[in-house]
Amino acid sequence: MQAKYSIKVQVIRSRKQAPRFYVNMPLPLAAALDLEAGEEVQWQLLGRQELRLILHETSKAPNMDVYG
Repeated sequence: MQAKYSIKVQVIRSRKQAPRFYVNMPLPLAAALDLEAGEEVQWQLLGRQELRLILHETSKAPNMDVYG
């Protein structure tokens, strides 16, 4: 299965703090990966144009669903 999702990188700038960059996970992709709210993931830099998302099976957080 191969799917592509385009997203925009967002930045939050606060006074006296370094800028923080954010990316949002599209819902269909999160569902395909069986992600849950509160899970921790890790990014691995493979090259200037390629990242790998590493899911940690032990990082499943206790029900932190903000919608339910």
